[in-house]
Amino acid sequence: MIKIEKVRYSGLAHTKVNRDPAVQRGEHGVVDIKVSAAGAKSYEFMAAELHPTIEQLFAGAWSACWITVLGAAASMKKVALPADTSVDLQVNMGETTSPAWSLGAKFTVRIPGVDQAMAEAIAHLAHQLCPYSQATKGNIEVVTEVITA
Repeated sequence: MIKIEKVRYSGLAHTKVNRDPAVQRGEHGVVDIKVSAAGAKSYEFMAAELHPTIEQLFAGAWSACWITVLGAAASMKKVALPADTSVDLQVNMGETTSPAWSLGAKFTVRIPGVDQAMAEAIAHLAHQLCPYSQATKGNIEVVTEVITA
């Protein structure tokens, strides 16, 4: 697996299920991008800059897909996800030890009120189910932190 030695660019996405499409969440200089995934729910890639970077767009797409399969994974484990479940994904692009560039990713998954071991099992299953995770599997370093508090 390739690891980044020096991060040059970074993109962050905060994604959650959109429970109230009438609520504006963007602040000055940022926008909320509504995305959809197969299965019809509406998701939001929140607080994107007006001219998002490619790292931020990739983070937004991957995190929207990931939160979709997080719901599927929770359902498979017979757990109802709380309304404030969210996924933050930071995608970094940087130099490696060879004369090449690579990506890296860090997920911060928030599943408040769910038992830590169960939340980690759900996140692990979501990572196995997500097509973006499968596409990057073994190619880039991916770190996942699960927060239940």
